Amino acid sequence: MTTRAGWREWLAGLRAVLYKEFIHLRRDPATLRIAVLIPLMQMFLFGYAVDMNVEDVPTVVYDLDQRRASRDLVRMFENTSYFRVVGEVDSEAALTQALVSGRARVGLRIPPDFSASLTAGRPVQVQVLIDGSDSTVANQALNVSTSLGLTEALRRALAATGAEAPLLEIRPRLLFNPDARSTHFIVPGLVGIILQNTTVLLTALAIVRERERGTLEQVLVTPVRPLALMLGKLVPYAVLGFVETLGGLAVMRWVFDVPIAGSVVLLLVVAWIFLVCALGLGLLISNVSDNQAQAIQLAFLVILPSILLSGYVFPRETIPPALAWTSYLIPVTYFIEVLRGVILRGAGVAELWPQAAALLVFGAALIGLSASRFRKRLD
Repeated sequence: MTTRAGWREWLAGLRAVLYKEFIHLRRDPATLRIAVLIPLMQMFLFGYAVDMNVEDVPTVVYDLDQRRASRDLVRMFENTSYFRVVGEVDSEAALTQALVSGRARVGLRIPPDFSASLTAGRPVQVQVLIDGSDSTVANQALNVSTSLGLTEALRRALAATGAEAPLLEIRPRLLFNPDARSTHFIVPGLVGIILQNTTVLLTALAIVRERERGTLEQVLVTPVRPLALMLGKLVPYAVLGFVETLGGLAVMRWVFDVPIAGSVVLLLVVAWIFLVCALGLGLLISNVSDNQAQAIQLAFLVILPSILLSGYVFPRETIPPALAWTSYLIPVTYFIEVLRGVILRGAGVAELWPQAAALLVFGAALIGLSASRFRKRLD
């Protein structure tokens, strides 16, 4: 049975340890700030930024009729708030290119005899082409467009007096992923997310770990120059990340049965560019971190927005306008567009060069900033 003196000794020890830990927290404000910031950011992103209601889906119109009835049909789609017309095209090739490039998720094709058929009481069909590479957007667009067709057909039938009402039929068609399989949407993006997370964490932790152990200072007394030291630290992780990319693509193709419709060479070239961005992020995190705990927490500040705002899980069309601009500051956003563009839509350089150019800019900026801070910290 514990004596009163024993309890006092136990409480005294507890108070001493508590005092020591609170002092440690006070002396490490960076870790404390990050520990408070991450939960707040999670609440903010999950509560405000994540919205499963898809609206303002980018839509292009190929209007071969160009009369009042066809313009009324386009306005009917816009008035639902689910579709946002971003432009008109004047050929089948331009319509296809808008969908392949990702500039539009939906293409509305109105036949040349649309108005004449309605006036004459003949059945008329309107084709709605839907990008199936994003299953959430595709299903929403499919359901809404079908509902619009049924509603408009019913309205015309009720308004008909005497003569038979013309049959208006909306014919939606899923492209690139006709079965609307969620794996075709998730798995290609997962390759980019895993590549980023692994590369950023390994790079950041490797350099911080050496700084904690004092081995980085031992290397500095050798004739190795700071640039050579930085490249020597980064290149192995670049090779590892590239091997990981090859493995992820192989699993995607042969395990999850997701075919690659476009150029594998283009995909791997852009993967190397993205690796530069990820390595730059990891090096930058290591430069502002004093220990591994801080590095891990800062890495999660990168990882969480990448998952929620890049379009990996939740369509970017669901992000509120006030936060939509932040997705353009996340490098993996562009890489996921390239992955889905090449793998699912068969897009090429002509359609994906803006994303590749953005990754080049991010990579150059991150590596330049990280190298500058790395040299300063070594000095």
